[in-house]
Amino acid sequence: MPEQELQAPAAPPAPAAAAQAPRETPEAAQTLELSAAPQTPEMRGEAGAQSGSTPPAAAPQVPVPGAAAAAPRRARHKRRKPAGRAETTAPMPAPHLAANADGAAQAAPSCTPSPAAAPQGGVRAPRRTHPVLEQLAALYPQLFGAVFRPLKRGIFQDLIAAHPDAFERAALKEALALHTRSTRYLHSVAAGGKRYDLAGQPVEDLAPEHVLHALLEVYRRRQARAGTDAAATADAQAQLRRRMVAVFEASGLTREAYTERVRSRDEAVNALLEEALAEWAARNAKDEALLRAFEASGADQASAAPAPTPQARRHAEARFAAMYGLDPRSTAQALERARRARQRRAHATESGLAAEDSAQMVQEGAG
Repeated sequence: MPEQELQAPAAPPAPAAAAQAPRETPEAAQTLELSAAPQTPEMRGEAGAQSGSTPPAAAPQVPVPGAAAAAPRRARHKRRKPAGRAETTAPMPAPHLAANADGAAQAAPSCTPSPAAAPQGGVRAPRRTHPVLEQLAALYPQLFGAVFRPLKRGIFQDLIAAHPDAFERAALKEALALHTRSTRYLHSVAAGGKRYDLAGQPVEDLAPEHVLHALLEVYRRRQARAGTDAAATADAQAQLRRRMVAVFEASGLTREAYTERVRSRDEAVNALLEEALAEWAARNAKDEALLRAFEASGADQASAAPAPTPQARRHAEARFAAMYGLDPRSTAQALERARRARQRRAHATESGLAAEDSAQMVQEGAG
């Protein structure tokens, strides 16, 4: 009993050691960690070799209160160091990085779109055809099928009469408006020719003003897609003037009659038409002079027969081109244009004389 009473007061110094343990130097803390960590026989052998003495077989390890608690805190601090370095070197905070990661995950499919997401990646979805136009294409493929043809005037009434219960009037009007305003249909009208009925038969000529309007509308739409390149615009206008001349020649009208019939309220269009017709007049003057020179030359004797064969005419035109050093093909084309121009003038003269005779006969009958 007296020995136990004397040993009891010796316990308090341990908390003091624990209180001083956190204030120890890093070398002392490292010594404590090494002493607390289990050592393998190899490690004990290396330690003994360095000290020059053989370690005891079983060295008693005295647990130091507070040292075990300090070691985990230091270990946790060491484990947080890599995370701390990553946070200091990161270009932006972690929440923003997470948002960017989500955005990248969402943007990745757009780089390699799946078939289901392809229409949303810039590819235009196919335009749905009007249901009435689908019915018309099934009923009249020669008019509304793969190839569009100009429709006769009054086609709406013909469709209502042929199918009184198949179409609603409002839906049919809407479908025909979409059809006749489409670029494919305008191309068919701009090419000139005839209008067709429901049986697919040509019934009437296209009006010159309708052909010119379709040609101008196709040109406007093409320019809207092409942009504002100056060189491309100049080339497109030159091509348009050539097409306008071709449409004018196909009408069979004189220059004055055609201009009066197709003149519009758009002064820019009127100016472009006048420019095209001026180029046509200058070219016609050259063609007429070339035709007169051909007729005056000896090369025209082979084709001077009342009904010369095409082969004899081609040989005569080739000889004439060789005499003056001209291109045979362009010479033949110019001569053919000059002959057609003469025929148009003769026809216009005859029509004018016939109109004057008719007017005079009407006046005489009225008198």
